[in-house]
Amino acid sequence: MLTSRNFGLALRRAVASRKPDLLKSNGGGANAILVRGVIEEHRRERLTWRPERRHAHAVRLEQGWVVNVHASTHREAWARRDTLRALAAFPEPFLFGGDVNLGGKPELPGLLHVGGNHVDHFYTRGIPAKAVEVLDRGRLSDHPPVRVTL
Repeated sequence: MLTSRNFGLALRRAVASRKPDLLKSNGGGANAILVRGVIEEHRRERLTWRPERRHAHAVRLEQGWVVNVHASTHREAWARRDTLRALAAFPEPFLFGGDVNLGGKPELPGLLHVGGNHVDHFYTRGIPAKAVEVLDRGRLSDHPPVRVTL
């Protein structure tokens, strides 16, 4: 699911298709949830359209919801608004997080922070994480990916 800046998207895509490491995620960012197992339901929620297109992407597993958000950038108030909208859009998230664009170790109501780095954070409700790993980002991302094992 695309979650990118709206202005000049066609031009950024054209450049990114020829030289992807030049623009990195500015060519069109995306949310991704990778699951081993059965996905019982898939949903998305539009958080905002302007100044940037932002969505929350979620899948329901047997254990509950996994929600991935890519919140707005540039203003902490926008990032917090998007993160709280995403949190409110899905019932009882089992795992919630992604690029919340909030620095430090931000607190979210009713959730336990289980790990992350810089602006990428993950939270659970009542289920501790077995492992949280920051992986090598390679050349095509501006953020190192975070793997959470529950």
